[in-house]
Amino acid sequence: MNFKNITVAGSGVLGSQIAYQIAFKGFHVFVYDINDEALASAKERIMKLKQNYQEDLGATKEDVDTAYNRISFNSNLSKAVQDADLVIEAIPEVVQIKTDFYKELGKVSPEKTIFASNSSTLLPSQFAEATGRPKKFLALHFANEIWKNNTAEIMKHPGTDMNVFDEVIEFAKAIGMVALPLYKEQPGYILNSLLVPLLDAAQMLLLKEVSDVETIDKTWMVATGAPQGPFAILDVVGITTAYNITLAKAEATGDQDYKKLAELLKTEYIDKGKLGRATGEGFYTYPNPTFMKSDFLEG
Repeated sequence: MNFKNITVAGSGVLGSQIAYQIAFKGFHVFVYDINDEALASAKERIMKLKQNYQEDLGATKEDVDTAYNRISFNSNLSKAVQDADLVIEAIPEVVQIKTDFYKELGKVSPEKTIFASNSSTLLPSQFAEATGRPKKFLALHFANEIWKNNTAEIMKHPGTDMNVFDEVIEFAKAIGMVALPLYKEQPGYILNSLLVPLLDAAQMLLLKEVSDVETIDKTWMVATGAPQGPFAILDVVGITTAYNITLAKAEATGDQDYKKLAELLKTEYIDKGKLGRATGEGFYTYPNPTFMKSDFLEG
């Protein structure tokens, strides 16, 4: 594994975390996003991660500052990938946006560069042709709060070169992840194949007014011993991501419930700036959500 320079394309919640984790483990990282405004938000987001690494991992101030200084930011894609050994794509879960991005990425990247998608729901085979280098393309999926929930699901598509697959597995280990290889394509990988049905079921209970956010979460937490319920998880994932996934399902299936759920997420949350934990409010209000209160699980 000869990776030295890594580019992370897309600097949202997870893209920023991926970039910082890789830098924390000693690699030089370029963060690419579409404009300087997006990059300014990324810098602010990544700066806040320093505290998490100090509190959760016992990192020193020198450790977290050194990691940040390994990161460069650029809104010019050609410059952001000019030395890249690996590009990790973490842009919105919209097929056309990803397809257009990979076509452009393939044109401006060095021949050596491997491409990996962090897509949560889409399959690498959907974009392999657009990359122009299907043998050097696969999925590399991280969980949110990557420094603690350190899973990396590496999923090949039928055309992925096995040497590339093995290299990315080694890279995942090198950045402190538990590498989880998937030898066949699976929508949602392992984690989301388990998690998404839970989140869908919770949102449908809310949509149909069966119960409220807190009661649904409380039910899951009390009955399973889980530290968070599905709506607390959705706040971490981000409601924009949940909306994009729901809208895609509505369009793919024609299911009216998914259409209604997408509308609910848009009008009651996104349009009101309630995007989840990152903005201080989603299904709960932060930094002191009710599910963390000492008496939340009581009758």
